Amino acid sequence: MRDPFPKIESGREVTKVAVIGIGQSLRGDDAVGLEVIRQWRERFQETASRPEVRSEACELPGLTLLDMLNDVDTAILVDAVQGSNPGLVHCLNEEELAAFTSDSKSAHGWGVAETLRLRKKLTDAKANVRIIGIEVEQTEIGAGLSKVVEEALPKICETLEAEIQHLLQ
Repeated sequence: MRDPFPKIESGREVTKVAVIGIGQSLRGDDAVGLEVIRQWRERFQETASRPEVRSEACELPGLTLLDMLNDVDTAILVDAVQGSNPGLVHCLNEEELAAFTSDSKSAHGWGVAETLRLRKKLTDAKANVRIIGIEVEQTEIGAGLSKVVEEALPKICETLEAEIQHLLQ
């Protein structure tokens, strides 16, 4: 497999970052991760086009997500989470995600938390994983984003950009 990151000659080791939006496009607010990635690419084109940054959308996180985590130093996953305050943004690490989602069910079937646990058991799990979780209002099949989640998109994109800039310094 080809290295998706070109070599950069700068005298320092380059941090390779994968930005992955997770969600199902036909399940209401569950699509928020996909929409954040799309809008972030548009708003922050300079960062999105950097050679050490790779951005992708993932509708089914299981084994596909494991492949997406290969060959990166850090992955930032953007995904919907259950909660009582729709539009609220959480910045979590892997351990916090496991605690945060203990009573919730994933709309993906095999969820992000389960995939990350499997990754630790099956691989040497080198990539640091951060999660930007957005509390959702509804995940009805065929529905679009709720108004409250849609209104939170600019703030979520700014949170994502700040996280990436912190990693690239």
